[in-house]
Amino acid sequence: MTLTRSLSSGPALNRNESPLSRLAAADPDFLDAHHVAAGERVRRLVERALLRQSVTMSYSGVVAGRHSHSGAGDIPDLAIDARRKINEIYEVLPRECAGAVIDICGFLKGLHQVESERGWPRRSAKLLLRVGLEQLARHFGMSSCAVGQPTTRDRAWLDEGARPSMY
Repeated sequence: MTLTRSLSSGPALNRNESPLSRLAAADPDFLDAHHVAAGERVRRLVERALLRQSVTMSYSGVVAGRHSHSGAGDIPDLAIDARRKINEIYEVLPRECAGAVIDICGFLKGLHQVESERGWPRRSAKLLLRVGLEQLARHFGMSSCAVGQPTTRDRAWLDEGARPSMY
């Protein structure tokens, strides 16, 4: 079992439970590193947005008999910001691609489960996931090749047109 701790998210993540990590390990030519990084960013967003159901006990000290949930006021600001970013993903990507990316990367559903839930043909979720991750990585500013901004301008010790006439 491989556990890793991300600096931005508190609990350790099991990379083996992610369908995206398993897919990248099984077929390294299918997904590049920037696709996996974009998918992991979606996974962290869904966790921060508090969209997945909790399977552990809460020790918050809130009495279970009281139902004073007022809706949006109970959601922390971090979760609201994460939900806005997830909505942005739905605006940037085509509908089918966004649904596949959120289900597979965020809710950790398998490819076959997504295909059967949506009535898609076999292997279609894999292709839509790849297209969605490519567009999402581009939206996040990620690519397979690192390209930086030029830090200095070209300089010469002579000004423009100050070259001696013999050259």
